[in-house]
Amino acid sequence: MKIETSTLVTYPAGETRGRSSVVGIVPVGDRYGVIVAETPFHPLDHTWPDQPADTGTIGGIPVTDCVTGAVEEGGQTVHLGAGIPVRRGAPGWHWLVVHVIDALPEGPPEGLVELAVDTGRRQALSAGHTACHLAALALNAALADRWRKEVPADGLGSPDFDQTAITSSRIEPYGSRDVYRLGKSLRRKGFSAEGLAEELPEIARRAGDRLEEWISADAPVRVESPGAELTARRTWHCELPENEVAIACGGTHLSRTRELGAATVALELSADGSELTMLTSLSPS
Repeated sequence: MKIETSTLVTYPAGETRGRSSVVGIVPVGDRYGVIVAETPFHPLDHTWPDQPADTGTIGGIPVTDCVTGAVEEGGQTVHLGAGIPVRRGAPGWHWLVVHVIDALPEGPPEGLVELAVDTGRRQALSAGHTACHLAALALNAALADRWRKEVPADGLGSPDFDQTAITSSRIEPYGSRDVYRLGKSLRRKGFSAEGLAEELPEIARRAGDRLEEWISADAPVRVESPGAELTARRTWHCELPENEVAIACGGTHLSRTRELGAATVALELSADGSELTMLTSLSPS
């Protein structure tokens, strides 16, 4: 099997359906991965696995997972996920969306096939991802008075705690879980964690109030992409009342903040004070 081009993707524009030609089928453990020329499916990103994969159907067959793949130009071996031996977007490689199916039917997908994403799951994950970015901006503002040195600012002018301290992010249906490291390196950069445990409820309240304000503002949200290739470097934009904010992001999103419904922000500090976890939860209207 020789794949000669990268997968084109339509999910950044919010697409959930499509029709495309099958270019290959590869083993994925004891399952199979179907590769097409163009897809609306969002795969799990192997470098920053924050947003879970879309599910749905391909040629009427259930897609139970969707992963990132890569094949060297002229090569035949498709590497998957953590097994990809080069950096994302490395030249000389084709980057692929691999739609995982549990078994090959007697008539495997071939030729032109219909692709349909589970729209309920996509909506829930898109909401969680949009809320995740907004909650991060709100947390930055709520922690702004704890910096003793100048650090890079976010799009609203607050010290960017989120990008400086984050170690992992996980998008969930109608929510997210973000973990921040409060170690020595962060303190050397000027962040003060003194009295943080006692102030945590107030910080969470301020972040939650700001998030609710932005939801009520019904701010437009969009994803800009320089191209349709899977590895194109896309950017999330939100026209907040204070300013338009842009954050590098490869996920999917809602089109307006009011679609998020009611939101809550909870903060948890580890027993030794070395990690801060932010839990963002939505109650969609």
